[in-house]
Amino acid sequence: MNLKPHNLDSYQSPSIERQCPLCWAEKSKLFSQDKTREYFQCGQCSFIYVPSRYHLPSGEEKSRYDLHENHPNDPAYRTFLSKLFAPMVERLPKGASGIDFGAGPGPTLSLMFSESGFPMEIYDPFYADNREVLNRTYDFLTCSETMEHFFDPKKEWELFLKLVKKGGWIGIMTERLEREEDFSNWFYKNDDTHVGFYSTKTFRWLAGRYGLAVEFQGSSVALFRV
Repeated sequence: MNLKPHNLDSYQSPSIERQCPLCWAEKSKLFSQDKTREYFQCGQCSFIYVPSRYHLPSGEEKSRYDLHENHPNDPAYRTFLSKLFAPMVERLPKGASGIDFGAGPGPTLSLMFSESGFPMEIYDPFYADNREVLNRTYDFLTCSETMEHFFDPKKEWELFLKLVKKGGWIGIMTERLEREEDFSNWFYKNDDTHVGFYSTKTFRWLAGRYGLAVEFQGSSVALFRV
């Protein structure tokens, strides 16, 4: 798809695209564009998002996920997930139970927790769509490399808060954009199933808005205390 060049300062998007899907403020402006998509940024929470007209149809989206080769017996994949697993385990009481939201076609993070004495349920709208597990509450929730795919992140985030007990933990892994000037060359935006991009500023806004404490680990992990 070829996009006509725009003057980022004067461009006026449709009102529906100016509403941030994370905080619902109507303060968004065109932030960047490339050969295939436009990216808007919210003036309230700093969330960067892809307008809905660029979202993939459900079937095409799933076909992309089907190509992921993530297996529970892959040591490299387990090492990757340990960026979230290790700091979460340090903060959990013995026997805490959780849910892995967005487990994908090869659930592994939940297995790592269960092997360590922290039983977990899994949920994934494509691969484990058992909505019964969304009617319970848990000591912790993990969401690894999934939040960047949410079309409606406000709804999903508020669901997380309903799923986790007071005093529990929400562990998020998604690459954070810390320097806005790096966005045009950022590898993370090039996956067309990635439609929402977070920064430390955005996560701090979420923590403040919902009365949470937040800690950061490396460039991709955020830990919220409910």
